[in-house]
Amino acid sequence: MTSRLICAAAFGLLGASAMAAPVATGPVVLHCAKVFDSNSGKMRGETTILIENGRISSMLDGHVVPEKLQADYNIPGMTCMPGMIDSHAHLTMQFSKSTYSDKFRMNPTDDAIRSTVYARRTLAAGFTTVRNLGDDGNTSIALRDAINQGIVPGPRIFSAGGAIGTTGGHADPTNGFRADLEGDPGPKDGIINSAEDAWKAVRQHYKDGADVIKIMPSGGVLDESSSADNAQMTIAEIKAVVAAAHDYGFTVAAHAHGAEAIRRSVIAGVDSIEHGTYMDDADMKLMKQHGTWFVPTIIAGKYVEEKAKEGWFPPQVARKAEEVGPLIQATAGKAYKAGVKIAFGTDAGVYPHGQNAKELEYMVEAGMPNVFVLQTATTHAAELLKQSKDLGSLEVGKFADIIGVKGDPLSDITVMQHVMFVMKGGQVFTGGAAPTTN
Repeated sequence: MTSRLICAAAFGLLGASAMAAPVATGPVVLHCAKVFDSNSGKMRGETTILIENGRISSMLDGHVVPEKLQADYNIPGMTCMPGMIDSHAHLTMQFSKSTYSDKFRMNPTDDAIRSTVYARRTLAAGFTTVRNLGDDGNTSIALRDAINQGIVPGPRIFSAGGAIGTTGGHADPTNGFRADLEGDPGPKDGIINSAEDAWKAVRQHYKDGADVIKIMPSGGVLDESSSADNAQMTIAEIKAVVAAAHDYGFTVAAHAHGAEAIRRSVIAGVDSIEHGTYMDDADMKLMKQHGTWFVPTIIAGKYVEEKAKEGWFPPQVARKAEEVGPLIQATAGKAYKAGVKIAFGTDAGVYPHGQNAKELEYMVEAGMPNVFVLQTATTHAAELLKQSKDLGSLEVGKFADIIGVKGDPLSDITVMQHVMFVMKGGQVFTGGAAPTTN
């Protein structure tokens, strides 16, 4: 069988059309100078990984070339890692200076087309799985299905569809509209004002084909309201969302900047707190007691602070961005020291897609060890997604989601910003590895 050369320039950040190796029908071999064992946090030496039917079938010490195989990938000096998982992404949007006016000109179909570019960039950056936490018109569900069907390249997506919130809250898409355009969004649109509404909203998400549930129990930065941290859902409403979601097999992610919103969400039983900017010591203690995950999204806070200073936002949004930006990294560091469970997430789409791995560097700056940070993007994130059986580590039987970097991320976390090889489900999408047949 003739092999194909998979070049970095053919896919991803360089802007050329996507190119992927065909799905292998026979055994594929990947040679790694080193392998990061995300379970133990240790680096394994030279290893040969055999892949069959999209999953890892064997991991052998040393450089081994089996007699019968379809392709043999080898980049000298490459460190192999599990494909990274971004637990908080928005693949169907990318914030810009014109975003507030774009929503009056652009349609969901525009977002859908752009999302295919953002998905490709994300995959090229080494993120083989994302949890997409909020969209308009269920575009990320359509993107997920197109990727699963092989129509467009992109990461494995677990989609929340649209976020659930309250009238005038961070999830209300009509915030900032003039009166004749406001309308009255309801549970079908993800806007609730009672426990009964909550059940209907979750059931609608189930009907729409969502994988997870995202709620907005606190104010946010980029909506046109005045507060980033006020509590915007009652405990009864959050409990109803959680009860309905868990009935339907969903986990619940809670966008929560404010301490009170975090407290209510943890008590109500959400699975993760997103952002957590104003999280206090009591919240951290409560999260440890309940086993609640924390997804910090430091890069988003830093990015909006920077853009606020450049005049991107309306005055009330700029004020919130300048308040939240300097706090979010310090909060993440305190949560780590307090022993709160942390999973990797970035709020991709708030900043340009493809820069996700910069978050790893910011987490290290916040006081987290390199090995812990790498585990947040692998084993921890897989556990949050309840996908540890298939994702998060390089083990026999798991999906062959494998990325390669030059250098040692245990000593230099920034090498993760320069991914040179990406395999998802046994299919090579980018990299400098030239397969050879045997």
